Amino acid sequence: MSLSHSGHQPAHLTALRIKYMHDIRTETDSLGFVDVPAEALYGAQTARAVTNFPISGLKASPFLIRALAMVKLAAAEANTELELITEEQGRAIAQAAQEVLDGQHHEHFVVDVFQAGAGVSLHMNTNEVLANRASQILGEPLGSYRKIHPNDHVNYGQSTNDVFPTAMRLSALLALEGLYPVLTSLASSFVAKAEEFRDVLTAGRTHMQDAVPITLGQEFDAYAAAVREAAASIRRNAVTLCPLGLGGSAVGTGLNTHPAYREKAVMKLSRISGFELHPAYDLRYAMQSCAPMADVSGALRGLALEMIRISNDLRLMSSGPNTGFNEIHLPSLQPGSSIMPGKVNPVLAELTAMVGFQVVGNDTTVAMAVQAGQLELNVMMPAMAHATLESIVILTNTLRELDVNCIRGITANRERNAFYAASTVALATALNPYIGYQKAAELVKESVATGRPIVTLAREKNFLSSEQMAEILDPRKMTEPRVKET
Repeated sequence: MSLSHSGHQPAHLTALRIKYMHDIRTETDSLGFVDVPAEALYGAQTARAVTNFPISGLKASPFLIRALAMVKLAAAEANTELELITEEQGRAIAQAAQEVLDGQHHEHFVVDVFQAGAGVSLHMNTNEVLANRASQILGEPLGSYRKIHPNDHVNYGQSTNDVFPTAMRLSALLALEGLYPVLTSLASSFVAKAEEFRDVLTAGRTHMQDAVPITLGQEFDAYAAAVREAAASIRRNAVTLCPLGLGGSAVGTGLNTHPAYREKAVMKLSRISGFELHPAYDLRYAMQSCAPMADVSGALRGLALEMIRISNDLRLMSSGPNTGFNEIHLPSLQPGSSIMPGKVNPVLAELTAMVGFQVVGNDTTVAMAVQAGQLELNVMMPAMAHATLESIVILTNTLRELDVNCIRGITANRERNAFYAASTVALATALNPYIGYQKAAELVKESVATGRPIVTLAREKNFLSSEQMAEILDPRKMTEPRVKET
């Protein structure tokens, strides 16, 4: 914790500070003197933020840190070319930013995810880390800021108000790059199981009641389609993250920026990141509105809802082994009870549902934050950035585990499925075109009352010939369209 030099301190704190003087350095900001850990790359404003916001213990996502480094690298290159900072300063800042981009110095990004509005604290944390590392590169001591200043050089022509929205959007794009291949793989695993179970007949259920036959393969094909559609929705909505307000400065007017800076900086950021980024057609809009974050978070919510549904299906289908459906077997990953021997639970399906609930909650956070922007700036960005990135990360990790350690190892209980396919009273549905809905309904009632199979009752009543009955009531032929035979 930093100790401000403004105001009096108890004697024991003063003694403690003097005792450990070799472990700290003293910096100044616009509010006064601040003690900073001697070897820290961050500076006074970051130290204040650490003291002011001891909220969650959670630090910025590596994706957001990398995105901020990319923005600063692009800005340094643009400002150097425009001769707004010297080549020496530009090279040093660029080298420092590249090091952060490569994964170095992340331990110096110490501001809590719940912090000052608009991300000012994390932004200054970034400026100070890069300024101090660039100073080191130029042979200057930490905290001197003689050759490289956090505000005057690292942040030249920039504001938290255009940097943080840009980095927030870019961080989501970066994080999504890890989710897409996981979704592709998960869909492929569902397809592989669909092929494996193509000939496994079972009973469909609607309203949790008997419905007409379906194959287990068809059910798994539908799961693959759900994952693919959710992935496509995420990709479509991610495109809205690409227009950027970088260059808008404080309120979107571009104050203190070079006329060519906006286009040049975004062009360089596009090259650095590998994404097709471009300046927003209206910088005020890009600063005021965070609707693209709501779009992406909403698409993630859609994926979460689908995976909650599918995971619940898997839990239901694997329920048992003796008193549940027992249609499929999920891989056994760990003992399931501290008291019941031999019990095994569907742990990854359960995990998937719980993670889905968290993503739905995160989307509510994003929605509330997005609508809370006032006038020229939405200051709730740290909350929406944290929530969106957490959703992407936990979905990525969870669905990878679900795919590799659950879906790929599923096996079918063929005997139980065959029993269900033959036993569903909805077999009578196939007779509708031949004997009418009313007679078919009477068959169902009698079957439920007596426990006798639909096929047996239908044959006894001689509604149709034996050959017709065999053809019409073949459960396998009920799993695809069929024209009434005359």
